Amino acid sequence: MIRHQLDAQRHAAKSIGTVPDSRSAAGTLIALLFFVLAASIPFRALAQGEKLSPQRQASFDDAISKFMTTNKVPGLSVAIVERGQLLWTKGFGLANHEHESPATPQTLYRLGSVSKPLTATAAMQLWERGKLDLDVPIQKYCPAFPEKPQPITTRELLGHLGGIRHYKSESPDDPEVSNTKHFEDPIAGGIQFFANDPLVTPPGTHFNYSTYGYTLVGCVIQGASGEKYANELQENVWVPAGMTATRTDDHYAIVPHRTGFYAKDKSGAVVNADFLDSSYKIPGGGWLSSAEDMGRFESAILTGKLLKRHTLVLMWTPQKPSDGGKDDYGLGWGIGELDRVVTVGHDGGQQGSSTAFIIAPAQGEGVVVLSNLEDVDAVSLATDLLKIALATEPDKQEPMIEH
Repeated sequence: MIRHQLDAQRHAAKSIGTVPDSRSAAGTLIALLFFVLAASIPFRALAQGEKLSPQRQASFDDAISKFMTTNKVPGLSVAIVERGQLLWTKGFGLANHEHESPATPQTLYRLGSVSKPLTATAAMQLWERGKLDLDVPIQKYCPAFPEKPQPITTRELLGHLGGIRHYKSESPDDPEVSNTKHFEDPIAGGIQFFANDPLVTPPGTHFNYSTYGYTLVGCVIQGASGEKYANELQENVWVPAGMTATRTDDHYAIVPHRTGFYAKDKSGAVVNADFLDSSYKIPGGGWLSSAEDMGRFESAILTGKLLKRHTLVLMWTPQKPSDGGKDDYGLGWGIGELDRVVTVGHDGGQQGSSTAFIIAPAQGEGVVVLSNLEDVDAVSLATDLLKIALATEPDKQEPMIEH
C-alpha cells in the first residue's frame, strides 16, 4: 500500500501560500519583492524580552491543537519569527511514542524537501563570492556528471529546469523512494542513481521537479567551494545563522533529540513509518533540523546574515520555462501570495515527516512547522499560523521594512 506521498507530487501540486496560476501574477509578485527588498533598510529588532501576548499564543495553540487532533499527528514543533527575530518556539505531542518522549523546540525532524532552500542558500553564497557562475555547464564544478546532448546550468538545476529526472515511479516499493543502502559519500553515491539516464526534457524548457537535480547542486557546491557539501553548509549557513543542531539524517548515528518517524495504516492508526536511508539525497531531502534551528534560519535570511538583499531578490525571482509552464518557483524557493502578502518558502514530505516553512519578507514574519507524521498537510497549518502572525496587535502596526 502507498504509505507516503512523494515530494514531487506535493510540490508539483502547490507551493507555499496561495499561488496565482497566471504568469502575469507571478510577475506582479516579483515586482513587489523588488520594491520591498531592493530599497529596504534592516529590520528593527524586537524589544528585549518581548514575548507573545497570551491572546496570540492562545490562537497559535488552538490552531495547532485542531490540526494535530484532526490529522492524528503524534508530534509537532513550530517556530514563529516576528520582525526578523525568532520570537516563539514550542513542541506539541510526542516525539517518540514508544518512550512517551515529548516534542520540544529542539526535537530533530526530517526536513524532506525543505532541505532544498538550505542548499540553494549555500549555492547563492558562492555566487555572491564570485566562486560560482550560475550559467556555465555544471561540469566545470561537477566533472563526475557526464555531459548530455544539451548543457545544464546550476541556475536551471536550482529552478528544476535542468531536465534531470525525479524518482522512477510513485510507488513506495520503488527502491529509489525507500532506499535502504547507506552511502558514506552521499554526493557520489547519489549521482550513481541517475548519471547515465537521458534528460526528461531539454534544459530550460519545462519545470520538472527533481530531488536528484539537487544532488548535482551539492556536487557543484563541492567543486566551487573546494569543501565537502555538508562542511560548506555547516561553516557558511549553520554557524552564521546560529543553527547548532542541524545535521544529516544518518540512520546509523546516535542522534540526540531525533524524533520517531510515523505513518498511518489503512485503518488510520498511527504506525512506524517505512525505513529510509536518505544518504543518497542529502542536498535535496536528507537533513534533520529542529523548529528552533529553522526559526533561526528564517531570522538569518531576513536580517542579512546569510545573503545580501539583491541576492534574495534573485533567488526569489520565479524562473520561466520556455514552454510557458509553471513559474512560481525561484532558485530553491517557492514564491506565493497569502491575502495579497508575498510569501516565500518550501514544504517537504518523506517517510515519517511532513514539513513546511513560510516567510513574508516585507513584514519580517516567518513560520516553521515540523511534524513526525508523513502525508499530512503541513502547509495548511503553516498558512494558518502565518495568518495569525500577520494579524498584528494595534501597538505593532508600524511597517517592519521602510522604503
